[in-house]
Amino acid sequence: MTEVVIKKRKIKGIVVSDKMTKTVIVEVNRLKKHPKYKKYFKITARFKAHDEKDEYKTGDNVIIEETRPISKEKRWKVVSKI
Repeated sequence: MTEVVIKKRKIKGIVVSDKMTKTVIVEVNRLKKHPKYKKYFKITARFKAHDEKDEYKTGDNVIIEETRPISKEKRWKVVSKI
């Protein structure tokens, strides 16, 4: 049988909230190009990420990785601090 390797997405972001237990909210900014006017504009996305040991605090630059659903809204886990 052939092993299938699934590559998980990894994103850089900033922790904006650590008030929940074992969960942090990570804000990710990116630039998107308008299809007609070709101007770049900022898009901000917020992801709830799993933090098992509660070691990441507000203001930390982190890398989050896609994972299986952990709760209703949590589908990411914090991999490391930058």
